[in-house]
Amino acid sequence: MATVSPPSPPGAPAPGAGPRGPLPPPPRAASRPMAGRLIAGGALAAVLVLVLVLVLGGAGGSDYKLEFADAGQLVPGDQAQGGGVPVGSVKDIELTHYFTAVVTIHVEPSLHLHQGTTAEVRVPSLSSVANRYVALSLGPNNAPELTAGSKLPASATKEVTDLDQLFNTFNPQTRKGLSEFIQGNAEQYAGSGRKLALTTEYFPPSLAATDHFFSELVRDQRVFTRFLIETAKALSTIGARNESLAGLIEHANTTFGAIGSEQENLARGLRELPVTLRQGNRTFAGVPATFAALKELVDTSKPTSAPLTTLFTKLRPLLTTATPVVGNFSLSFNRPGANNDLTDFVRALPALAQALASASPAGVTSLRESVPITAFFGPYSPDLEGTLRQFGQTSAYYDANGHYARISPVFPDFKPGSNNTLTPASSPQQALEGLKTRQLRRCPGAATQPAADASSPFTDNGLLSCDPTETP
Repeated sequence: MATVSPPSPPGAPAPGAGPRGPLPPPPRAASRPMAGRLIAGGALAAVLVLVLVLVLGGAGGSDYKLEFADAGQLVPGDQAQGGGVPVGSVKDIELTHYFTAVVTIHVEPSLHLHQGTTAEVRVPSLSSVANRYVALSLGPNNAPELTAGSKLPASATKEVTDLDQLFNTFNPQTRKGLSEFIQGNAEQYAGSGRKLALTTEYFPPSLAATDHFFSELVRDQRVFTRFLIETAKALSTIGARNESLAGLIEHANTTFGAIGSEQENLARGLRELPVTLRQGNRTFAGVPATFAALKELVDTSKPTSAPLTTLFTKLRPLLTTATPVVGNFSLSFNRPGANNDLTDFVRALPALAQALASASPAGVTSLRESVPITAFFGPYSPDLEGTLRQFGQTSAYYDANGHYARISPVFPDFKPGSNNTLTPASSPQQALEGLKTRQLRRCPGAATQPAADASSPFTDNGLLSCDPTETP
């Protein structure tokens, strides 16, 4: 509101009046404040317009629609992330006639979606129940750009996987066993919070050691791939026995309960663990020297490995041939049936010994009485053996050069003369006059001339019924 100075009293000179008369009247005081208000109001209007432009239209960005089979407890205002960085938010959620959810997201103006982009509803952590966000896997920049308002089909999106869905894949027995396992762990660590807190101090070095272990594990990709394949086969074999695994999990509570009842022994074992580890360090310190000596042993034994290969190669036919022999040897001790193996023979030995005890005296008497009869054949045993084996080979005489035979050639034109010489014979009958015939009772050794020491012919002191005069 404008203010005006009060009028001066009548007859009083105006303030500032000089001798030259009164000064001109001053300007109105209301004009300067009015101009300031106009300037302030214009600036305020400009700011409001700028804010409206920035909020309503100046922020830019684009809206895109994402079709999900399940919205997964998304709500408007949830974040939309690309590469783990917030790039927008959920603007609206609609239900279609096909009972799918269409989620509208608004992304920043600096981000443009390209073909190949996929979306997935994720949970920040297992502790979250209703907290969700949309994770965008951005397509390549060289792919065509999606226009604002475009919709990603359900084939390019993936709904959230809740922990309950994982548990629903287990059968009731497995879920019960897992529940008892978790409860057993809670009972095991009840009242041991401070000790558990002290244990967590060893987590960082344990994680570092684990990281180093896995780094070494995946260094050789070919071996690691084979390890994963063999592990998958083993797990497939184990998975085929899911009922046994369910029973194992169900009884895990009993196992851990028994372990928990031995807290004092476990604590004592943990106290002794550093001593054991130090001893293990000293033991492993000597392992390189052992391996060096073992390597030297292997290098030294390499030249002998080639003959072993030859030996094993030649040993294989022997083992092949010996296999049925060993089998037959086993059958000789244990053959199905009665009285047909060595075991049955050993069992029958007591009865045989008892029978021999009664039969031996009669056998000794019979052998003693048969000596005069069988004594005659003893000296002629070489002749009998030669007759049975090969006629003349065994019964022939021999010296250092082997067997020899005495032959008396007969020539019809000659006859034996004096001094064992041949003289002409007048007739064939005269050539046969010196030969001896019908010598049917020769003694052993009489096939040649009598020995000078009278050891042949052998008469056994006259016990043999032979004629020692029948000699060549």
